Amino acid sequence: MKILVINAGSSSIKYQLYNMKDESVLASGRVERIGTESAIVTHEPAGKPGVREVSEILDHVTAVRRVLDLLLHREHGVVASIAEIEAVGHRVVHGGETFKASVLVDDEVKRRIRDLFDLAPLHNPAAMMGINAVEQNMPNMPQAVVFDTAFHQTMPRHAYLYPIPMALYRRHKIRRYGFHGTSHFYVSERAAEMIGKPISELKMITCHIGNGASCAAILGGKSVDTSMGLTPLEGLMMGTRSGDIDPAVVPFVMSKEELTLSEVNSMLNKHSGMLAISGFSGDMREIVEAMEDGDRNAKLAFDMFCYRLRKYVGAYAAVMNGLDAIVFTAGIGENSTHVRKAVCEGLTFLGLQLDEAANQQRSKDARFISTPDSRVKVLVVPTNEELIIARDTFRLVSEQKQAGASLVTRGQ
Repeated sequence: MKILVINAGSSSIKYQLYNMKDESVLASGRVERIGTESAIVTHEPAGKPGVREVSEILDHVTAVRRVLDLLLHREHGVVASIAEIEAVGHRVVHGGETFKASVLVDDEVKRRIRDLFDLAPLHNPAAMMGINAVEQNMPNMPQAVVFDTAFHQTMPRHAYLYPIPMALYRRHKIRRYGFHGTSHFYVSERAAEMIGKPISELKMITCHIGNGASCAAILGGKSVDTSMGLTPLEGLMMGTRSGDIDPAVVPFVMSKEELTLSEVNSMLNKHSGMLAISGFSGDMREIVEAMEDGDRNAKLAFDMFCYRLRKYVGAYAAVMNGLDAIVFTAGIGENSTHVRKAVCEGLTFLGLQLDEAANQQRSKDARFISTPDSRVKVLVVPTNEELIIARDTFRLVSEQKQAGASLVTRGQ
């Protein structure tokens, strides 16, 4: 079975086509600047020449049509007909309390995703555009949706509720949801395999740290706490997001600077974090480079980022009453030797010992970076959210086919 995985943004689409026989990627790519006359299409088929072109793509329907054209292309394509693609899986950021697991798309699922637009106004509507675009280009194609929030639905009430009037939770479902769930799930499962113990026996902290960053406390394979909250703004310091601050800062700044609600929201999400402290960038690579050149603000941004991450690791070790492993993943987690070292050096009280040579290795493979005798194992595990989406889509479609076959057999 071949599965097409789509991650739709408001002006972009990322895609990967999987052969589920061996979970290999047949092609991947993206469409950027959708809605303009200069949209950029990048297509990378396995074992064939890639494509990069600029053309007019004014909506997601046209974008998906262009992706399908490339997948079928005589020179750059990887399938002979659309019929070879048996299902499409989508990433949806927010499932609220409605969706605790991945599901196949139907009219009721689409209605419920629309009901959640208020919780993710930038992301869920974009996902719906992707779903609708597939429907128009591939009628009757089975589609599945995989939610960033679903993995964290195992959090207990004392972890996900905020200490604000309960009426706000009852009326508006204001609570902690958490994000990056597919990533936290994937790397925790992979880490358990590498450690050689059932995940049900492990206490693990997974650190998904990129431009957006979150960490999760995973006890026995289940998320019991996570740093992002109602929105992805809460928690760790990030590239352009503030993370945790005193909530009284918001009305105070609005009053002093005469900012609107929209302006302060933009400030906290797009103009804070490492960008605000360094004064020039939210990219950890640029911050480390400037720090090594003696830039004091870059050093401050780096120190704040690592300090806040280390605080969460300490807190989550307390939440689980112990710790067996820390997993680093995503752009910074997988690539920044400086961040991993700075975080781990402050956690020796847990019995953690970093292997300096292993940490310095530049590798795309999953690996241990703690010493063999370290009580807490430290791993770098490249994330693969698209593969989780493909696997869930494959499972759901296969189950649907089996159920259909069963009904036919009983009918006979």
